[in-house]
Amino acid sequence: MAEIKLENISYVYSEGTPFEISALEDINLTIKSGIVMGIIGHTGSGKSTLVQMLNGLVKPASGRVLLDGKDIWENPKEIGKVRFKVGLVMQYPEYQLFEETVRADIAFGPKNMGLDDEEIEERVLEAADFVGLERDFLEKSPFDLSGGQKRRVAIAGIIAMRPEVLVLDEPAAGLDPSGRETIMRSIMNYKKRTGATIVIVSHSMEDMAKYCDELAVLSDGKLLMTGDKKDVFKRSDELVSVGLDIPQITTMMKLLADGGVNVNTAVYTVDDALAEIYKLL
Repeated sequence: MAEIKLENISYVYSEGTPFEISALEDINLTIKSGIVMGIIGHTGSGKSTLVQMLNGLVKPASGRVLLDGKDIWENPKEIGKVRFKVGLVMQYPEYQLFEETVRADIAFGPKNMGLDDEEIEERVLEAADFVGLERDFLEKSPFDLSGGQKRRVAIAGIIAMRPEVLVLDEPAAGLDPSGRETIMRSIMNYKKRTGATIVIVSHSMEDMAKYCDELAVLSDGKLLMTGDKKDVFKRSDELVSVGLDIPQITTMMKLLADGGVNVNTAVYTVDDALAEIYKLL
């Protein structure tokens, strides 16, 4: 699968005007092949701008985006090929559904790839299976579905292009716990069966702790820290200082420690917390 590397990336909105805003400043980040990378940061930290650069939807003002060592903007006329390889699911993607049927919406990307009808149908069915959509949903209008079902259709439309990198901006935002679990399970199912590199933006620290291998933390357009999720969550005081939450289980363990209980506070999952508590028993 593919590796993405950002080298000295910067981006400015409304450059040269009184409304100029620096969205990203000198970002250096490697998203290794086959991992699940989480991008976290407060609102306005630059997360969405960063992930839109990964497939060329936004071009950096300076710096390079390297896909398997090659600058994606080396030949701007071929940026479309990058978008087939790096699939981006934007926040609230269900608002971008527009075809008459679920089948047609999922097939839209593969059609643009120039595939024949047989290959398109194979990919539609495969993508529907990945996200848990029953076959009878394919003939329905996407506008007749629930919010969670629409979200799954939108993700299936990207998966149908079989991207080597799947980028998702708040994929479970606004969903109830059951819907959130369904969406995240679909994403992990795709990774497990294809080996794809996954990049997830989320405000849910529980999701970041449960699903990600590594984390990158943005603050005011700068890369504050990056690394293994365990190492990032160890720096919980720094995360809180820049307006970020930490997993609720981590907060609980810190409260126990503050109360004199001898537990490890570098805990970010319920299973880890149970292991710590069992030690005390």
